[in-house]
Amino acid sequence: MEFRTHFKIGPEEPKIDYSSSIFLIGSCFVDNIGRKLEQAKLKSLRNPFGIFYHPAAIENFLSRVVSLKPYTKEEVFHHNERWHCFEAHSVLSNPNREKLLEDLNENLRVTRRFLENATHVIITLGTAFGYRARETGNFVANCHKVPQVQFEKELMPVGEVQERLHNCLGLLKTVNPSTAILFTISPVRHIKDGVIENQRSKSHLLAATGNIVNDKKDTSYFPSYEIMMDDLRDYRFYEKDMLHPNAIAIDYIWNKFIEVWLSKDAVEVMKEITSLQQGLDHRPFNPESTAHKKFKEQLNERIEILKKSFPQIKF
Repeated sequence: MEFRTHFKIGPEEPKIDYSSSIFLIGSCFVDNIGRKLEQAKLKSLRNPFGIFYHPAAIENFLSRVVSLKPYTKEEVFHHNERWHCFEAHSVLSNPNREKLLEDLNENLRVTRRFLENATHVIITLGTAFGYRARETGNFVANCHKVPQVQFEKELMPVGEVQERLHNCLGLLKTVNPSTAILFTISPVRHIKDGVIENQRSKSHLLAATGNIVNDKKDTSYFPSYEIMMDDLRDYRFYEKDMLHPNAIAIDYIWNKFIEVWLSKDAVEVMKEITSLQQGLDHRPFNPESTAHKKFKEQLNERIEILKKSFPQIKF
């Protein structure tokens, strides 16, 4: 499959198959692709600290993973009856400070172990606009509804985005020199920044990833943003908010992704898994009927045959 882009899109890198381990980090589009990978029973780990939109947030996280420096009480804060960390999404926030610290540090360890054996890393960037805490001067991953007066909003220049991504590559290669790295740009538009500002932001991300991919042999680019803006340039492919891709669009982009990145054998296994899962989800009119019992026996036989080849797959 050829896309209308000059970026490398995958053929030079190892294909994803059922021996692969895929780590995903970045914007909410990571969750869409990540859920598809999970449904296909492929080994993956996505956004252990929740959604990240900005290059600095991703770099900060990977730096912490590599150093395994534990989070301390001084690095979390109490706001609106919950404890938060500026380096993590609010999905990890907790009413109990010790539980938050426990979760943060455990997720660091889990991520480090996974990355050491990851065959592929997918980084999805959402925006070049970031929020810098006035008190520390550091970019935050999430503002946690803290008053905006405590932050400075900045549009990161192309050169700095590129530098941050270059740092991310170095950190990943420190942990796992052989992993293949894939960049994408989220097709979700950040209209809260403004229509013109969103376009400027995406252009900075596109330019930076383009420079990185063209310079680095072990990196690739998948044009999810371009597919949404070009092939799916109609609002019938959006959710009601007119910003997020709907299920039809997500399936379309996913199918383009597997055409490029999954091996032929993996695609066939995925089709069988989908068929088996549909069978398992089927609710019969009469569970005690002879026909349904035979159907279940055949289904279990197919599952056992698949598990002999791929024991890691579980239903």
